[in-house]
Amino acid sequence: METEVGHEVARALGQLLKRSARTWLYAGLTEGLGEGVDEVTYPVLSGLARTGPCSAADLAWEVGLDRSGISRRAGRLESAGLLRREPDPHDGRAVLLVLTDRGVEANDLLRRRLVRRIEDSLAEWPPEEARAFSAGLRRFALEGPFAEPLA
Repeated sequence: METEVGHEVARALGQLLKRSARTWLYAGLTEGLGEGVDEVTYPVLSGLARTGPCSAADLAWEVGLDRSGISRRAGRLESAGLLRREPDPHDGRAVLLVLTDRGVEANDLLRRRLVRRIEDSLAEWPPEEARAFSAGLRRFALEGPFAEPLA
């Protein structure tokens, strides 16, 4: 049986998952970071920070872009000194994308900006509501319909 809560959550998720909402958020987070880091390259930089070194094909799957899009964005990050390409030690034909120290620092700054933006958004909430929201969102992400299936 469908509930009002289910509909409300579905509408909220629809808003969060909209490309325009992500683009607007990424543009604000990357503002002033210089060459190579913008709303277009943000998913590659943050995705690579989550996954660690990986191929363009694997990263494409992780962030929801195609392989050629990853390669173009990785090229921009590489030119800016934030990413390098290394041979895959397990497959001599493959190349891994790896964040440089500068890339790790840029991602750390982006993460701090994101956390600050979230905390600013929740600053007006009563602390117990903010904690309950955090706990509920974490549980929903780990156990709900977006949870990764167990291997």
